Amino acid sequence: MIRALLLCLAASPALADVNDSAITDRKPVKLLSDYGFFDDLAVMAPADGVTPYDIIAPLFSDGADKSRYVYAPSPAPVPVSGVPLFPVGAALIKTFHYEGHRVETRVLLHQEQGWKGWTYVWNPQGTDADLKIAGANIELETEFGWINYRVPNANQCKSCHVNPEGQLTPIGPKLRNLAIEGQLEQWAELGILDAAPTGVDPITDYLDLNAPLERRARAYLDANCAHCHAPGLPADTSGLFLNWAEDRPIHIGIDKHPVAAGRGSGGRLVDIDPGNPDGSIVMFRMESTDPGVMMPEIGRSILDVEGIALIRDYIQSLE
Repeated sequence: MIRALLLCLAASPALADVNDSAITDRKPVKLLSDYGFFDDLAVMAPADGVTPYDIIAPLFSDGADKSRYVYAPSPAPVPVSGVPLFPVGAALIKTFHYEGHRVETRVLLHQEQGWKGWTYVWNPQGTDADLKIAGANIELETEFGWINYRVPNANQCKSCHVNPEGQLTPIGPKLRNLAIEGQLEQWAELGILDAAPTGVDPITDYLDLNAPLERRARAYLDANCAHCHAPGLPADTSGLFLNWAEDRPIHIGIDKHPVAAGRGSGGRLVDIDPGNPDGSIVMFRMESTDPGVMMPEIGRSILDVEGIALIRDYIQSLE
């Protein structure tokens, strides 16, 4: 579906009909529709210049499906790695939904002062979404049962979307996460990038049962943990680095004792005990929904059953 949309967009020039001033204005608009990202919000039909995209390894967010879009007023220079260097006036739009029921849309807007994030909660009719600076708690009946869905407040965006300098930044659309089905080449054709990157090593799809177990597990940990657990990021002092590039066993957590023991350890002695998932702190925290124990700390209220099974198999394989 997304590939077909990209091909259609590539066939004709993009004539952006987006409200550029709403993106760069420091005061957020009250309605999602005020940005002009979509010609028809009821069916999420993107406006000219707004492009749907996929990533290979997404973050688990209470089992929600996500629809992603990018808008860039000019081509972004291609970095050696990491997130493209989107220009001021660019926007990343992500909608969370369950079987077609839209819950919230988060926007990351690149302004002169840096990136800014806002969250919009959809009305019951699905016709528009309202700004929620203070966030919200929404009781939802989903295929996973009833969940207490938490919409983050404006300050919580920085809990995950932060760079080593402490600035708000995109984290999902890294080159390695975008390198799927010619998508980066399409971005170059559409003028989102100034050139098609070469030599990009894609991250592994952690749901691909045919991929090597270790690569699947490392991709899952990168997507769900590395926004904090990486050098220079909020959990740097833990010494547990779960980013894709990390290759030192002790920093990946293997036989690593925690810097600060507490109830979050569950009485386990090391982050990853090879061959012993039940003796591993990482496993204990993934299997908890206690706000003072669970990891990630925000963004979920239920267990990721598939993710837990994957990391269990990975730890077991290390014996």
